[in-house]
Amino acid sequence: MRPSLGHRLIARFEVIVIAALQLLLIVAVVAATAQLFILLFKRLPMSWNEIQSAEDLHPLMQRVFGGVLIVVLGLELIETLKVYFKEHKVRVEVIMIVSLIAVARHVIQVDYAHLTGLQLVGIGALILSLAGGYFLVARAHGPERSVSGAN
Repeated sequence: MRPSLGHRLIARFEVIVIAALQLLLIVAVVAATAQLFILLFKRLPMSWNEIQSAEDLHPLMQRVFGGVLIVVLGLELIETLKVYFKEHKVRVEVIMIVSLIAVARHVIQVDYAHLTGLQLVGIGALILSLAGGYFLVARAHGPERSVSGAN
């Protein structure tokens, strides 16, 4: 039986939206990567003279790592859309990976001096639950998929 006109229009609309979102993410990842390089090479000479100890280096590295993880998030979102485009389903592993990367980015950039103990416990619980959920989802899919999920 042939799909109705409404179903075909919705499917076509879905393809156009996913393609547009992929293009948007590609442009954003390229721009963010270029901006990271520009910022690094522009600010490196100024920052070089300010670094006198490991404590001075730490905030600079936090910003660089945070920027890199933002780009990795973009790449994982592109992967999510690519899988959806091909298979028309969302793979939970990829969503879990994106979530773990987002939390990792937050953990790298958080100011621990101003967090309460309860906030630290909450961040730890979030990390454990996401990692545990990812482990269970990856294990449920069996050996046919690698543990890295997205590849």
